[in-house]
Amino acid sequence: MYIPFLLHIALVLELLSNCIILLKKHIMKLYKLAISLTIMIILSAGCSKFLDRPLENRGQAAKINYADLTLMYRPVSGVYRTASSGTFAKWISVAIRSVRSDEIEPGNDDAGQIAIHNFQNNVTVKSYWGINDMWISLYGVVLDANSALAELDEFAKNIPAGDAANTKLLAQYRAEVRFFRALGHYWISRYYGDIPILGQESNDPTNLGNATKSKVEDIRKHVIEEMDFCIANLEDARPNQVAAPRQGAVTKYTALMLKAKVAMDLAGNNNASPNWDVVLETTNQIINSHKFSLFGDYYQLFKKPGKLCDESILEFQFSDFGTESGDVVTSGGANESWGNFYLFQGPENTFGTPITGPGWMVPTQKAVDFLTARNDALRLKTAIQYCGVNGAPNTVSVTPDGDQISGNAGRKKYFNGKSYFPKSQMTPGRQDYGSNNNVRIFRYAEVLLMNAEAKIRKGQNGDGPLNEVRVRVNLGPLTNATIQQLMDERRAELICEWWGERFNDLLRTGQAATVLPGFVTGQSEYLPIPQAQEDINSNLK
Repeated sequence: MYIPFLLHIALVLELLSNCIILLKKHIMKLYKLAISLTIMIILSAGCSKFLDRPLENRGQAAKINYADLTLMYRPVSGVYRTASSGTFAKWISVAIRSVRSDEIEPGNDDAGQIAIHNFQNNVTVKSYWGINDMWISLYGVVLDANSALAELDEFAKNIPAGDAANTKLLAQYRAEVRFFRALGHYWISRYYGDIPILGQESNDPTNLGNATKSKVEDIRKHVIEEMDFCIANLEDARPNQVAAPRQGAVTKYTALMLKAKVAMDLAGNNNASPNWDVVLETTNQIINSHKFSLFGDYYQLFKKPGKLCDESILEFQFSDFGTESGDVVTSGGANESWGNFYLFQGPENTFGTPITGPGWMVPTQKAVDFLTARNDALRLKTAIQYCGVNGAPNTVSVTPDGDQISGNAGRKKYFNGKSYFPKSQMTPGRQDYGSNNNVRIFRYAEVLLMNAEAKIRKGQNGDGPLNEVRVRVNLGPLTNATIQQLMDERRAELICEWWGERFNDLLRTGQAATVLPGFVTGQSEYLPIPQAQEDINSNLK
C-alpha cells in the first residue's frame, strides 16, 4: 500500500530557473524524470473532484484506502488536473506550436521562438529551454497517466467477483486515463516526430531512462488502438451531459474525434488511403449520434457563454467559482502567474488591468488579409482584435464588448481575439484576465469539416457538413466544394487557435514548403528532440 500524490515538479533549467512542470509522485515508486536537468519535488494532493471545487488545490490528509471503491476516481481526476495545468496548455508550449504557422508570430524578442518561427534548425533551437520544457510538460501527462493506471490496478484487486457495476466503472476510468496518455503521445509525435511510447513499464525509472523511439506512423497506429479501447468503455454522452462532479469529462465521442484526427494524419494527401474510411466512419458516428450542435454565436463561443456548450468535445475547465476573491483554478502551476492561458496572449494595454498582458502570439497580417479577402466578417471580428490604431502608441481601439485597448511601443497592431475575455464577463472583483474561461480543444465544427474532407477525397459530395459550418458564420453555401475550398474553410474556422492545426494541415497536404518562408522539406517538419534529452538518453538521438 502506498500514498498517491499529485506531484508538482519544478524544473530548474540552466538558463531559466523558474519553469515549473507538474508531474505525479508515489512514495512507494518515486518517479525521477530522467529527462530533466534538475528536479525539485513539491508534494501536494490527488484531487477529490474534477475541476468543480476548491478542494482541487488542497492537500490530501490521508492515504488512499484501495478497498474503498468510492475513492476509485481520485487518481483519474489527478490526470485531468495535470493535463490542464502547466502541461498541455502551458504558455511556452502554446507559443512554440502556434508560431510554426503563418497565422501567429511571436510578438517578442525571444531568440528561440523567433528561430522556430523562421524554421531554423540549429543549436539555437535544439538547445532552447522552451522545447525541452515542452517535452517534459507533455510527457508529464503520459507519466501521470501511467501512475494513475497503477493506482487503478490496486483498486481492481478489491473489486469482488460479480461486481459488474464497479468492474464497468474501472474500465471507464482506465479509458479516461488512457485517453490522456494517448493524447500526449499524439501531440508529442506531432511536434517532435519519432518519440518513445511510454506504457506502465515506465513507472520503473530504469525503463524510463532507457526508452527508445518509435516511428511516427507506429505512434499514430498505437493511438488508434488506444482509442478503440476508449470508445468501447467511455460513456456514450456529450461531455456536458456527464453527471456532476465529472461534467466535462472525456467520453466516447472525444475518443472518436481523436481517432479521426489521427487517421486523417495517417492518410495525409493520399485520397486512396483506407484511413479516409476511418475518418468518415468515426465522424459519421459523432454526427449521427445527434448529440452535438454548433454553438449559435461564433463570437461568444470562445467566451463565457460558450463554456462547455453542445459544440464542445474536449475542453480544459477553469474557474474562479464566481467569487470576488479566494480559490481559483487556472491553467498554470502553483504560483505561476504566467501559467494563465489567457494572460500571456493579452495586449500591451496602457489602460491597464484586466485586459492586459505582454502582447505575445500576435496574429499575422497574412491571417487578417485572408479573412478580409473572404469577406469572413464574423470570424475576423472573433479572431482579430486591434491594439489602438495600427498599434501606434497613444491611440485607442474599442473591442466589440466596449473594452478600450491602446497601441503599444512595439506597434503590434493585433492581439488574438479567440483568447480575448471581456471585462464585462469577468467575475466582479477579479483581475486575473480570463481566469473564469475554459480552453477549447476539440470542437464539433472540426468534426463536420473532417467529415466533409473525407467525403470529398473519396469522390463523394461534402457540401452538407461543410455548409453547416459556413452558415453559422453567415457565409453562403458552396456547391461541389473542392479540397482546396475545404482546406480554406478549415483554416478560417480554426484560425489563431492553439493546437497547431494550420501547420499540420499544410504539412499533410504538401503545401508547407510553398506557403511557409524558410520551411525545408525533410528538415522542418518537426522540432528537434531537445539536446538536454539526448544528453541523458542516447537512444533519443
